[in-house]
Amino acid sequence: MDISLKQADGYDLLCITGRLDAATAGEGERQITELTANTSRLLVDMAGLEYISSAGLRVLLIVAKKMGQRGGRLALCALTPGVKEVFDISGFSSIFKIFPTRPEGGAFLK
Repeated sequence: MDISLKQADGYDLLCITGRLDAATAGEGERQITELTANTSRLLVDMAGLEYISSAGLRVLLIVAKKMGQRGGRLALCALTPGVKEVFDISGFSSIFKIFPTRPEGGAFLK
């Protein structure tokens, strides 16, 4: 798993690649929480995320809760078909704002 954060046009872009599962969720949560501590608008690009488990979903829920507590906005984009299926089956597609592409997610956050 690799996690990176960079500034985009009016929001922060968090890219997650690899797997976000039971083996990586603890470290993923630590990194994401640290990287996004001062973020008010966050787009999570999941184009490189190969797999997400319930532990990974929990990490994203924690991030969303922290963003909400400080009045921030969060969106997800570019979910791969397998990851999108996990979101759909678990009901998380109705919890998060999900966009097919990075530009669409960025436009929502501006």
